[in-house]
Amino acid sequence: MARKQHIAIFTTASLPWMTGTAVNPLFRAAYLAKDGDREVTLVIPWLSVSDQELVYPNGITFSLPSEHEAYVRKWLEERTAISSAFKISFYPGKFSKEKRSILPVGDITEAIPDKVADIAVLEEPEHLTWYHHGRRWKTKFQRVIGVVHTNYLEYVKREKNGHIQAFLLKYINNWVISIYCHKVIRLSAATQELPRSIICNVHGVNPKFLEVGKLKHGQQQRGELAFTKGVYFIGKMLWSKGYRELLQLLSKHQNELAGLQVELYGNGEDFDQVQQSARKLKLDVRVHHGHDHVDPLFHEYKVFINPSTTDVVCTTTAEAIAMGKIVICANHPSNDFFKQFPNCHMYNTSEEFVKLTLQALAEEPVLLTDELRHELSWEAATHRFLRAADLNEVASERALPSSSGPFMLISSHELSRSIEEASAMLHNTISGTEAARCAFGAIPDTLHPDEQQCKELGLVFSERKPFLRH
Repeated sequence: MARKQHIAIFTTASLPWMTGTAVNPLFRAAYLAKDGDREVTLVIPWLSVSDQELVYPNGITFSLPSEHEAYVRKWLEERTAISSAFKISFYPGKFSKEKRSILPVGDITEAIPDKVADIAVLEEPEHLTWYHHGRRWKTKFQRVIGVVHTNYLEYVKREKNGHIQAFLLKYINNWVISIYCHKVIRLSAATQELPRSIICNVHGVNPKFLEVGKLKHGQQQRGELAFTKGVYFIGKMLWSKGYRELLQLLSKHQNELAGLQVELYGNGEDFDQVQQSARKLKLDVRVHHGHDHVDPLFHEYKVFINPSTTDVVCTTTAEAIAMGKIVICANHPSNDFFKQFPNCHMYNTSEEFVKLTLQALAEEPVLLTDELRHELSWEAATHRFLRAADLNEVASERALPSSSGPFMLISSHELSRSIEEASAMLHNTISGTEAARCAFGAIPDTLHPDEQQCKELGLVFSERKPFLRH
């Protein structure tokens, strides 16, 4: 029998860190493996216990990768009715306090044996390749698909000397992605233009949110009061995640919104500052620590407000729509996907924000059709992903023979490939130099895994380079 196509999904975070690059790739792996037509491996970062304590909430830590895997699988099984028919592998990672991100350590392509290196999906391809040193992704895998989750340029612009940093980062992102990816899927037009990219939202929502939506749908059809609470917002409590914009809107229009009560939920470094700023308003703005959005605590809210413009496609907005709520958000490229939903209202000015908010409180949500509800599902997202990724397309680098003729007879494709290979060699040289790595923001001593990481992951350690036991 012919071997099934193998898809390896590499991502930059993992549960119990409740971030988009932990949750969405996990659902992608589960739904790609669901029909049994392909083999799927989810490759996630393994952190030392000291880093786990910095990243994972509620003091959760794992001594062994097997414990971490069991946690991930249990979380998924509690939220879906499908069996997790995919493998989970780990690559060594370290947490950067400065970037608030997990960065790969060593050559993470080694997490997948050569014999099954068919398709690689890089969730956050720029993040995974900034400091990549080792085998070239396009050499190891027949096809490499990047899925861009994060609007890094927008975040960087908010830092000191942000516009200069963003200018440099834009070209670095273009460079590494052109070297390492055959095709790139941008979740929305909020991300930067990238080589060989298309725009397609390939994310869905946790099925539990759709179940809540169906329950509310039934209550509305029976004439019952489906929503008993007013306005809320949930998101990681960072100023850059929409909290600054929201409090500015509320502050500017306190008189027009007199009597409005707004509940904010989230955990993050800016929690205390957000709480202090909210207390200065005349409005009743209450700040709470975060909960899972599917918690019954949120079921009764009718209006979800999200003014964030740093997201690429906001997961909590999709979840709120799935639960049948009215959503008020900015008219921004990151929200283009939601324009098809009648309960999503977008504002261009602060005055429109006030008008739409008051209007939403006075009306009931429109009942979602089955077709629109399906668009939010992971089944539909997986179909969009397969269509956008062109997984059956043979990589052109391998399909076309090399020319042995004179230079002037070299085709434009071969010339382009030669330039790309030279560029990849340059990047590999730079990323293999400790001083250069650190100068560009890498964590020191992350060219290879250390002895402890090798022991925990079953790697054979040597002073020069560890290797996997396949």
